[in-house]
Amino acid sequence: MRFRSILLALTAGVFAQSAAAQINLTAETTAGGGPPGLSMLNLAESVQSAGIANLQLSTGQTLTNVVLNVAEGRTDVGNAPLVVVFLLAHGRGPFSSIGAERGAELASNLRALYPYNLGAYSFYAFDSKRIDGWAGVEGRTIFNGPPQGGALTGARQLLQLITGMEDGSGYQGMQVNWGQAEGIIMDGTVDAAIAPESHPSPRITAMSSAGHVTLFSAPREIWESDAFQRWANSPGNAPVTFPIASLGYGDTVTVVSEDDTWRSANITGAEIVNASMAFETARQITAAYIASLDAFRQRTPFTPNMGLGELDATLSGFCGPNPLRYHPGAIAAWDEAGYTVPDCARP
Repeated sequence: MRFRSILLALTAGVFAQSAAAQINLTAETTAGGGPPGLSMLNLAESVQSAGIANLQLSTGQTLTNVVLNVAEGRTDVGNAPLVVVFLLAHGRGPFSSIGAERGAELASNLRALYPYNLGAYSFYAFDSKRIDGWAGVEGRTIFNGPPQGGALTGARQLLQLITGMEDGSGYQGMQVNWGQAEGIIMDGTVDAAIAPESHPSPRITAMSSAGHVTLFSAPREIWESDAFQRWANSPGNAPVTFPIASLGYGDTVTVVSEDDTWRSANITGAEIVNASMAFETARQITAAYIASLDAFRQRTPFTPNMGLGELDATLSGFCGPNPLRYHPGAIAAWDEAGYTVPDCARP
């Protein structure tokens, strides 16, 4: 697959070229529109307008490749689901061919600039599909993520936790790339979807323009169970609750819960750089990002729910088995801005 490398200054009239821009940096992200792409675009705008750097941004990348490219020093800045860093450190999953020793070495090259959530696992369907709850997936076809990656693994784990069913026996999972997901949901190829979404989700909002949609909360009793909380606090995840009113949907989306709270688990992530990045470069980049936070939170309907600026170790997914630590330059920027980086997330 060929990826377009675009200099952010291409968006004429959006960014003014800064004569003070000191360096050019390469950056990689997934397809635009979701939290990773939006986060990287915001960073690129922020560092350019501050005269710090120009980011040459490659879009459409898989985040497993992004993490590996940053670890190997081929890319300066990238998005990282924290579970992918964990898998790299242990040579598992998509990195099994690398092995644990080399994987640990590569993961040790990574440092974080700032955290955010990539979306919360969400189970939803058109009302016309007549799925009345989690048990309604039995015998149905469910979109549960791209063919490889953490989203698919997490969706399967969540359905098994709540229903006891496995992909291929209790229900049939269908995997397509993110760019194809909306199409197979909208045309009825699948009966429901379970995927990470930032609410109000553009995908669910688009569905609701074609018909009524139901979004299901994890059942409260199951969400509060030891088994669910172990999973929700496993590498790359964090437990999450939202008041239903804060999800931001209109009358064409029904949220099913025992009370006024929607429950699930977030996929946690961060913007990463190689540990070799200069202290001052990392500090300035992170400081520009911090300065953008108020405007960034207002950028889309879902950005207020992305956990922007949330450094708490549990809510951001840092510490514990997660090997990723912040870059010293990033820590300096957060400290200067009055935030507290947890000791366990410092190198």
